[in-house]
Amino acid sequence: MVQYRTLFISDVHLGTRASQADLLLDFLRETEADTIYLVGDIVDFWRIRRGPIWPQAHNDVLQKLLRKARKGTRVIFIPGNHDEGLRPYCGQHFGGIEIEHQTVHVTADGKRYLVLHGDEFDVVVRYARWLAFLGDRGYEFALWLNHPLNFIRRRFGLGYWSLSAHLKLCVKTAVNFIGEFEKSLSDEARRHGVDGVICGHIHHAASRQMDGVHYLNTGDWVESCTAIGETEDGRMELIRWHDVVKARDQSITKQLTKALQVA
Repeated sequence: MVQYRTLFISDVHLGTRASQADLLLDFLRETEADTIYLVGDIVDFWRIRRGPIWPQAHNDVLQKLLRKARKGTRVIFIPGNHDEGLRPYCGQHFGGIEIEHQTVHVTADGKRYLVLHGDEFDVVVRYARWLAFLGDRGYEFALWLNHPLNFIRRRFGLGYWSLSAHLKLCVKTAVNFIGEFEKSLSDEARRHGVDGVICGHIHHAASRQMDGVHYLNTGDWVESCTAIGETEDGRMELIRWHDVVKARDQSITKQLTKALQVA
């Protein structure tokens, strides 16, 4: 069990086939935190309107979060564009979970971070919702292709690889969009007079300094399976859970091999 002061998670997209809820559940079981921020798009109501995909693991994730809240973990939910129907409830508490539009988090060493989902700075989402829905369908198809491709890769002993993430990074317009998004969020942090910004939305995990502002993106739990963790001394870490699971599995395999050799 790894103890953090704070965890930041976003873009789980429960209700979709692409959501890697099993891995998130594993992450929640293996980590503890005083505070958990859910930085938007936890439940994908866009997809649910077309017919939900809701296996038991999706229920288990929500129940795990509610259980943590009951046991004393402070859970703050900041709705994103895919669960924007909950934004009218900002400022209220449900089941021990606080709902906020955005907030400022203060780290153990006194740094201040603006926390928000980030869709407000996505021009496509703000001004061309039909285009956002169209892009969402194409992205969903690329995510679906990840499953058969990785089934074949596993048969050859290869690790997880995301076709959808690769396609995003190969398209120049997507790369430019990510850069503009990061710049806009960093500018917003400066306007608030804070040290950094923590967001989600674009499914691209990052931790970098941008002209004196610490830009952090939580990534997602449909491809990268990443989160941001604040340690007890205030350091911010980008957690890549795929890498943690891979290292853990390799360690178990080595231990089993050693045990068999001894036997």
